[in-house]
Amino acid sequence: MNNTKAYDRGAIIFREGDPGDCMYELESGSVGVYHDYGGPKEKLITTLSNGASDVKVFGEMGLLENMPRSATVVVMEDDTILTCVSKESFNEYFSKNPAKVLDIMQQMCNRLRKTTNDYVAACRTVYENVEAENKGEKKSETLLDKLNKLCEFYIGYNPYF
Repeated sequence: MNNTKAYDRGAIIFREGDPGDCMYELESGSVGVYHDYGGPKEKLITTLSNGASDVKVFGEMGLLENMPRSATVVVMEDDTILTCVSKESFNEYFSKNPAKVLDIMQQMCNRLRKTTNDYVAACRTVYENVEAENKGEKKSETLLDKLNKLCEFYIGYNPYF
């Protein structure tokens, strides 16, 4: 069953580790996606809003994979309106809104492309540093510094500082 509801700022839509039993469509307002929300290593990963080109669906990965949530989603402004699409109504939702399938595919492709680019950049950094070491050269930024920056961005954690 789909249900649409207004939320106030600070409301937690779901927490990291919760079951992925539905997805949400952002009708208006905005939400923040966090890693380790409320913990010592809290990190705002992204903010989603209902602008013309912004993401309008979230929580779809947990629903599609039947996996626990990978992040916590928190409402960022009063009167944020979300529609919850449950597992039971998932097929009906898309048969009534076929264009939404393409939107979600594009959104997931964008995320995958960004992750792939970051992964390739990390691999290139490792390769360049190994090659420089083999030649006895010194790089301006060390491998450890670059990998720490990558870890800080994705998980909000730098094990060396």
